Amino acid sequence: MSSLSLELRVARYAALADPARLRVVALLTLGDLSPQDLGERMGVASNLLSHHLKVLETAGLIERRRSEGDGRRGYVRLIPEALPAEARDAEVSAHRVVFVCTANSARSQLAEHLWRSRTSVAAASAGTLPADGVAPGAIAVAAAHGLDLSAAVPKTLDEVARTDDLRITVCDRARESLASTDLHWSIPDPVRLGTPRAFEAAFDEISHRIDALLPHVRAA
Repeated sequence: MSSLSLELRVARYAALADPARLRVVALLTLGDLSPQDLGERMGVASNLLSHHLKVLETAGLIERRRSEGDGRRGYVRLIPEALPAEARDAEVSAHRVVFVCTANSARSQLAEHLWRSRTSVAAASAGTLPADGVAPGAIAVAAAHGLDLSAAVPKTLDEVARTDDLRITVCDRARESLASTDLHWSIPDPVRLGTPRAFEAAFDEISHRIDALLPHVRAA
C-alpha cells in the first residue's frame, strides 16, 4: 500500500470521526440533497454545515454539482466507493421504483431499464413534461449495453404514479418542480449536449448509482 493511499484512508476515517459528518453521510447514502435540505434535516447553522461539507469533500467522500434547473441551487452527492464498508448502513423498502426526469426521454428511461435488468423489484419511469419520443442517443447507448429501448414511450408522472412507489428523480428540473420526492440523483442531461460521450457518461453514472443503491433496497 502506497503512503498516499494510507494518508487518504486516514483522512477519510478522520472525516468520519464526527457525529455531524456521519449524519451527513447517512442522509446522502441513498440520494443527493441540497445544502439547504441537509441543514434543515440536521438542524445546524449554514456556516457549520459548510465546514463539515468541506472536510468531507477534501477527503474525497462527497462532491457538489450545480443544479441544471435553478442555477442558484446545488446538490451534494456521496461517493459510495470511497466509504469504508462499515459506514454504508442504510435500508429502504420498495414495492416499485419510479425514475422521474423532465422529458422521460433519456435518463429516467435508462434508469428504468437498467434497474429491471438487475433486480426483480419492479420499476417504471415518467416525466414531468414528457417528450414526443425517447432520445436516439439513449436508444443507441442502451443497445450498446444490451438493453432495448426501441419500444419505450415517454409517459407523464400522473399516468404512472402509485402511492407506494419509491420515487427517484434523476433530473434537477424534475426535482425542483415536484412538491416531494423520495430520493434525488443529480445527473447531467445528455440530451443537452447530444453526443455519444454524454449519453455514455449518463449511462455509466446511472449504472453506478443503481449498483450503490441495490444493496440497501428491500422488496416491500
